[in-house]
Amino acid sequence: MSAFNFESMTPITKGWSGDKKYCVNTASGEKYLLRISPTEQHNRKKAGFEMMQRVAALGVPMCQPIEFGICEEGVYSLQSWIDGKDAEEMLSIMSDTEQYVYGLEAGRILKQLHSVPLSSTQEDWEIRFNRKIDRKIQMYKDCQVKCENGQAFIDYINVNRHLLKDRPQCYQHGDYHIGNMMIDKDRKLQIIDFDRDDYGDPWEEFNRIVWCAQNSPLFATGMVNGYFDNDVPMDFWRLLALYISSNTLSSVPWAIPFGQTEIDAMINQAKEVLNWYDNMKNPVPTWYKK
Repeated sequence: MSAFNFESMTPITKGWSGDKKYCVNTASGEKYLLRISPTEQHNRKKAGFEMMQRVAALGVPMCQPIEFGICEEGVYSLQSWIDGKDAEEMLSIMSDTEQYVYGLEAGRILKQLHSVPLSSTQEDWEIRFNRKIDRKIQMYKDCQVKCENGQAFIDYINVNRHLLKDRPQCYQHGDYHIGNMMIDKDRKLQIIDFDRDDYGDPWEEFNRIVWCAQNSPLFATGMVNGYFDNDVPMDFWRLLALYISSNTLSSVPWAIPFGQTEIDAMINQAKEVLNWYDNMKNPVPTWYKK
């Protein structure tokens, strides 16, 4: 498989990815992250690995991509191992100031990540995202489970679709939130799991900030302020509310195959989002601490 000689392989079960993940140790005592994916994903995984190389070259603190290749079980990528703890876990024991400062750093890192140039011509964002919205609204309407006042999301989306016009596009991490961040042994923030990388509106990347805000409103506030250098445009809030509405609607049908616990979590999250936005009447969420 790899030029590296692995002495041990410990499976990693955390996360939603379909990849097989392992913490591997070499005979010389070095640790790496090994990801194995089905062979049919070769082209997508290879492209993702190459994009990781470009992001790493910018100096983004992350798992360093080391090797990509084919093995008996499919295609593999070898990445550097980050010694540290989940940011989610660490934030809960931090002071308010520390939470905010790490949020600022997460925002600045995201801005840096978004500076990677587009590698190909993309379909117009307004056309592409409107198609996505229509699909998500239909999925929600067809779903037997409904969230309380889900119509508020649909109404907000339909009134604000015009904001998608002429939006720029850039490289996206695709799943940027505290669940995919770590704090290493030097207390430095590290970004992990580029498995859902994509291209799109840079502001859409904030659609997962819901997870951050639920855990630490100060971290989420810092992330926005860090990205915009403390000068947040009102259009950002209006568009973010649209992206979050779209995501929240689709999270309910998404949860059904995973069982009642996930369904309840998404229904509660939808309720929380409606509270933050005063039933989608105010585009600036209450978690944002000015």
